[in-house]
Amino acid sequence: MFQGTATGCAKPCLELSYTLICNCTLKDTMYRTSVKIVADLLAVTSDSGHEGIKTTSLLTKANLSHSRLTKFIENLTGAGLITKIEYDGKNTFVITSKGRQYLESYRKFSEMAGSFGLEL
Repeated sequence: MFQGTATGCAKPCLELSYTLICNCTLKDTMYRTSVKIVADLLAVTSDSGHEGIKTTSLLTKANLSHSRLTKFIENLTGAGLITKIEYDGKNTFVITSKGRQYLESYRKFSEMAGSFGLEL
């Protein structure tokens, strides 16, 4: 029996009969909350500047499916956090000042929660 760590895993793992068994389980996998996804979308949109970001780039950088992105975009535009600009059949998204305020508040709160050992 060998004890070590699996590639990409920080937890101790066991090798039994040439099979590496990792102690990481599905419950150890961190899924993003809706609040975190909103912050990620706003951050990516903010990073793109005044030119905005196109749908495909937003999908890739935010790591979302098209259907999930569509739902979030509807919520973000409805709340006035981003603006959707349609030109020549293509959509570009730009963060609003309200979106910047939300993102800054999220970052401050996330930092404060982290100082107490909490993850958002």
